[in-house]
Order: sequence, then structure tokens, then C-alpha cells
Amino acid sequence: MSWSEVSNKVVANRISADSWGGVVHQGAKKSWRAAIQNVSSVCAAGMLVIGLINGTHAVAQAQTAQAEGARPLYLDPTQPIEVRVDDLMKRMTLKEKVGQLNLPCVYVDALGKTIPEKIEAIRKFAAGTYTDEIGPGAGFFTLANTLEQKDLATEVNYFNELQKIALTQTRLKIPLLEDEEGTHGAMYPGATVFPEGLSIGSTFDMPLVNQIYAASAQEARAAGIHVLSTLVLELDRDPRMGRNMEAYTEDPYLYTQIAKNIVRGAQGWNINAPDKVVALMTDFPTQSEPSSGLERGAIELSERSLRENYLSPWVAAFNAGSLGVMAGYPEIDDIPEHSSEKWNTDVLRHELGFKGIVESEGGGFDSIIYENVAPDQKQAGEMALRAGVDVDITYEPAYMGPLVQAVQQGEISEALVDRAVRRMLELKFRLGLFENPYVDVAHAQQIVHSQEHQELALQVAKESIVLLKNDNNALPLSKDLKTIAVIGPDANDGWSQLGDYSPSVVPHTIVSILDGIKQAVPQAKILYAKGCDVIDGSQDGFAEAVQAARQAKVAVVVVGEHPDNAGKGDVRPTDGEAYDVASLNLTGNQEALVRAIQATGTPVVLVLVNGRPLAIPWEAAHIPAIVEAWEPGERGGEAVADVLFGDYNPSGRLAISIPRDSGQLPDYYNFKPSKAYWIQKGWSRHRGYVDMPGTPLYPFGYGLSYTQFRYSNLHVEPAQINQGGNVKVTVDVQNTGGRAGTETIEMYLHEHYAPVSLPVEQLRGFERVTLNPSETKTVTLTIRPEDLMLLDRDMLWKVSPGTFDVMIGNSAEDIALRNSFEVRPSDTILNRGISTQPDLAR
Repeated sequence: MSWSEVSNKVVANRISADSWGGVVHQGAKKSWRAAIQNVSSVCAAGMLVIGLINGTHAVAQAQTAQAEGARPLYLDPTQPIEVRVDDLMKRMTLKEKVGQLNLPCVYVDALGKTIPEKIEAIRKFAAGTYTDEIGPGAGFFTLANTLEQKDLATEVNYFNELQKIALTQTRLKIPLLEDEEGTHGAMYPGATVFPEGLSIGSTFDMPLVNQIYAASAQEARAAGIHVLSTLVLELDRDPRMGRNMEAYTEDPYLYTQIAKNIVRGAQGWNINAPDKVVALMTDFPTQSEPSSGLERGAIELSERSLRENYLSPWVAAFNAGSLGVMAGYPEIDDIPEHSSEKWNTDVLRHELGFKGIVESEGGGFDSIIYENVAPDQKQAGEMALRAGVDVDITYEPAYMGPLVQAVQQGEISEALVDRAVRRMLELKFRLGLFENPYVDVAHAQQIVHSQEHQELALQVAKESIVLLKNDNNALPLSKDLKTIAVIGPDANDGWSQLGDYSPSVVPHTIVSILDGIKQAVPQAKILYAKGCDVIDGSQDGFAEAVQAARQAKVAVVVVGEHPDNAGKGDVRPTDGEAYDVASLNLTGNQEALVRAIQATGTPVVLVLVNGRPLAIPWEAAHIPAIVEAWEPGERGGEAVADVLFGDYNPSGRLAISIPRDSGQLPDYYNFKPSKAYWIQKGWSRHRGYVDMPGTPLYPFGYGLSYTQFRYSNLHVEPAQINQGGNVKVTVDVQNTGGRAGTETIEMYLHEHYAPVSLPVEQLRGFERVTLNPSETKTVTLTIRPEDLMLLDRDMLWKVSPGTFDVMIGNSAEDIALRNSFEVRPSDTILNRGISTQPDLAR
């Protein structure tokens, strides 16, 4: 027996053992609490035996039915999914199996360079006749968006046509899986475009997050899409990186709540439902804090940091049931992530219990090659398949003819192909595609971009806007103003509000900020001047802008960024995937424009439209009112106008710190005590840097309102608990201003004298409360053992006995009330430590 044959038998045996181990793992480990139950392992073993008995009985019944001349078992919906998958795989050739590992992005040139070419190539790929290297493909990635069909009926009918091809023109009649981007709405023409990541994070409104992704799933499934991808679970801790605009926050705890609600909204409890999809989370374990802030840069974080911070949202997503993951581009510990068995199998599946499919990133196998770890696509594909990457999304050779050849030559075990194919087929069965592959045009037209979803997009945009500055109550503006100047490159550019991963075609109206202002004050004279471009260009438009400002009672200046996907204009993108920056300052001539308008003496309101936090120290010092609009989606112009004129009282809170300069990065709020020590007590006495303070310009959790709130009567009970106990925190919040408003109460914790250095504060609770003038409400927050756990020196999770500070405020810096409680030692597993990462989701 050759070495390759021996190796392949070992791999096959390991895969079999891994699958059984996964059953025991899931039965025994739902959360850390299960570890406390001494009987859990016994129960898991019992369930395993029962599963063996039931599984054997099911197989026997299935074989009997097959022997009696019934239709193929895999086409019988009464059979268990495991039986159906087994039966189908026994019938598949190697090429047909490898075909199911391909879900190509339709935008690749390999499927044609024009839309008509692509339409025909896709038909052939579905039928298995486009290439003789592999059998019929598994489906397609971002098909709906790439074909740019403005008519929804045409789009839906084409999806149905492709399913008919798969079901009538292929030997095995395996339906297609359609996967589309879904970062902030299903990304295809006609779908609702919700606000971008930091907008959503800044709402601090978890029921709203659930609604966003439930609506996105409804629109996707109605059109024939089964998976929403690019649901980003990467902490936004280096905003220089352009793709971080897709992320929601810098904070692990807030991100954990968001992750759970994304999955519950989009995927729910049953992916067979007609309004749910697979929630595919991106990119595991992270790529958001790369070396030099550049796309695909190496992740040089310690494993401790990855586990303490970056894995938290993933834990919540998997516990909520997420069935999709996308592998990451960068190398981690010098190993390209696409080739890492540690991250894609050991941690992802065996440790975190993930049970779905792992997709490659776009061109992800090439990352193994340009990192000089594999010489070609063939070896890169073998590495990725061993690592646990199940599906290729970009028509790379790695999972096509070269993989078939590698199996035939004994270079890689077919058992690894079977492992990946099984996961894909199981997903299709769970989605109900074998029974219900088609969708209804009339139903899609009723659901997609419905009035309800449009109003939801408007509500999200309103709640996401953060009021950064409002000296002397400059806002809200009076609706009696006669003349208003609206100035700036983002004022009349609705596309700039949509963000990255927005549809290639938006057939419905996008309300720009200029349009929103005109709608809000139809009687006012609006003087519009662009002034300059977001980047490059000249100052030739300054004169017109200055003249408009001088003629007006107030000047609303709208500046910021130009995201990738922002229409088809000539201005190059400054934000979005692959558009990284070295500086967080306003690009091009924008700051010069703001200064020129401010110099006119006309009162200025600055509105920022951006996907990353921008460093605006001059503006913060000289402009009386500043509104952070982020990228507020298709209804963003109306939302901004509602805030400017007081129809909506701003309630957004920063989900990310805004630095004074990119030189401060990383600038997240939950830093270690060493930074606090140097800022407060460093012998240089600079309180940070020689040229600026070490503190952010605006801290995490910050946001102003048109009213005021007062906190009082903080109670922490009980004052002492054992390591497994809960603490109840109550605080009174009163609206002391003259109008109704919504306050977000934030609770931070810190433990003294822990066995490892902990952040100076960590968010562990928040609640949004709406109050009328003079109204008071008591807010109750619960501190659970999960909220107190740390990763000790032995890399075990435990609750360490000690004193915990409880800090209540409305930002990481503005702490209004403090109290504390004690955790006493007790002889429990939480004292000894566990390997299972706690789930911080509530």
C-alpha cells in the first residue's frame, strides 16, 4: 500500500470520527451552563446510542422501500435528511460531487464578459454542459445583482428557469442554491437598501436589527435567493481598512447582540420557511485589524485577543443557529486562513459547534498562492479542502478539474470531497429545495420593496443618526427659515448614502439630503452648490458655494466619503472593500470647503456621510452643530432632514470611537490599564501624545439629544454573590428637558486585581428608554456569570473572585453613577475554569 493510500485511509477514518464527535459535542455543549451538569456526558452518550438505533432503523426502512420499487429515496420527502443525502451521494460520480462544490460569482469573466453572455453561460453551467471538468454546479453567487435586471418579474422568472434546467436537464435533478450579498439588505435590483453597518450599530436597537434582517430575508427568498452572505462579524477596530464599513461596531458585547439578532431575523428557526434564508457570516475568524490597515493584510493578533474579543460574535451567531461561514483572506499565525485546519475545522466545528457550510472568499484560494505557501491552484485546493473549506465561489480551478485529477491520482482522499458535498446537500434538503424550488412572481412583487420595508429603512436611518455637537441649541433648525444653503459633494448624491454592497441598479428613488431638506421646508428658498468633489478635483466650485452661504440664513454643509458601488460616476471611491486610507481626515478639498463656508459668518451645520469614523478636530472646534449621518440608506435624506428640523429627536449612539487622528489607532474604548496610566500619570505630562491628547475626539457610546436626561438611585443587589450568581442593577432615568426623547443607558464593568490584565471598562448591558418631559423610569439590568468571565493564564474561562465596579452612563467616558459588588470564591467549575467560550448574547 502506497503512502498516499495509507494517508487517505487515515483521513477517511478521521472524518468519520469527527462526524460522531460532532454529535457528542452538540449534545453535551449547548453553553457553559451545560458543563456544570455532571450528567451531561451521560446524557450525550445516551443520545448517541439512541441516535445509532434510530438511524439504523431509518436506514432499514429506507432500504425496504427502495427494494419495493419506490422512487429514489433522495426524492422522497418522507425520508430523513441523512437517508436522502446518503442515497443521493451513492448515485453521484466524482465529477458530479465536485460540481456541488462550485457556487461561482457570476461577475467573473469565466462566465462571460457581457450580460447576454453570462445569461447563456449560466444556463449551461446549471445543466452541467458549460465545462466537462465537473458536473452540474451547486448554484450561483450574486447572480441577481450581476445581471442588473430592473424588472423583478424578469429576475424571478430567470431564477425559475434555472431551477427547471437543474430539475429536468440533469441526471440527478439536484436543485440550485442561490447566494446573494446581504450586508444591509438583499443586494439585487429592486430590493430595499437599508443603512450600512455603523448606522445599524449606532441604533443600539436590537429588535430593529432583527426586523432589518427579517425583511432582507423575506425579499431574498421571495425572489428565489436562499442564502444571504457578507453578514459581517468582524470588530471594526481599524477604520483605515475600507471593508470595515460593512461592520457594525468596535465592541465585542454590542456585536454579540447584533450577531444573534441578525441570525434570528434572517434565518430564524426553520430555513424551510418561505420567508427565511441561510445566514452566512463573514469572515472567520476575522480580517478587520490587518497589518498597516490594508486589505488582506496579515492578522498579527494574539490568540488570546482573538478569543477574548473577536470570537464573541461568532459564538452568539452559532448558538443562534447560523449555517453559513465565509473563510477569511489573511494569514493568521503565518498560515493562510483558507488552508488552516485549526481555524476552519478544529476551532470552528469541533470547538464552536458550527454545523453548516464554509464558503471560500472571492479568489480565496489564490491567497494561499500569493502567500507563497502553494505553487498553484491544484495544491491550494487540496490544502483548502483538508482545512474544511467546502465551497468555491469564484470559479477558481482549485475545486474543478485539478481536484478531480487529484482524487483520481490518489493525492487527496475522496472522503474529503464527500464531507464537503454532504454539507452542501444537507443544506439544500433543509431548505426544502427538492420539494419547493420555484418562487411566485406575484408574491415577490408584493414583498420586495414593500411600503412596510421602506418605512423600516426610514426608521433605521432616523435611529442611527448621531448628534455630535449642538452648541447653543443650533439645532433643530426653524422651519420658518426663508433661505437655506445646502452645500457639499454628498448633499445631492443619493448613491453616497447607500454604502458598499448595495445593488448595482436601484430602480426606485433614492432621496438625497438635498431632496429631504426641500421636502421638509417646501416654502424655503434652497440654494444648492456642490463646492468640490469628495476626492481629487479643484476648488473651482468654492465661489458659488461661498456666495450661496452668504445669501442664506444657515448653511448645511454635507461632506464625507464616496463609497464603492456609488453609482457610475467619475469620482473614484474613497471607502468600501479594497478602498483603504492612510488618513482619516476629510479627503480632497472638503475641509478647505468647510473652512471657506465657516469664514462667511453664516451659521453652519455640518452633516457627515461616511462609512468610517472621520478625524475632524478642526470642525469639532469651529462648527457649532455636527451631525453624523453615516451611510443612511435609500431613505437617508428624509431621515437627516427630520433630525435637522426637529421632526425626530436624535437618539443614535456611537458604535465606534471617533479618533482625533489616524495616528491614534487603535482607538477603541476598552483598552488596557497601561494606556490609562500613561494618559493620566505618564511622566511626560502630555496626557497622551506630544501633539494631541490620547483620548478620542468622540468616545464610544456618545450621542446628544434635543433634550436632557438625569440618572439617579443606582442600586446593585446583592452586594455579594458566589461565582455562579446573578446581580440585579437598577437605575432611575429622568427626562429633564422640554421634549420627548430616547436615552440609551450603558452599563460597564471592571474587575480589580484579576489574575490577568483586563480592559479599564467593558460594556455588559444597555437599554433604550423613551421618556416624555419630566418622566422617570427605572431601568433594570442583569449581570450574569457570562458577563464576569475572563480568560485566565491557562486559557480557561472562569469567574475570578474579586471586586467588580459597575459604571452607568451614556458613553464610555461620561459615567454618571458608580457602585460595586463582590464575588466570593466557591468550589464550582466556574472557579476551576472551562474551555467553552461564554455566549454574551441576551
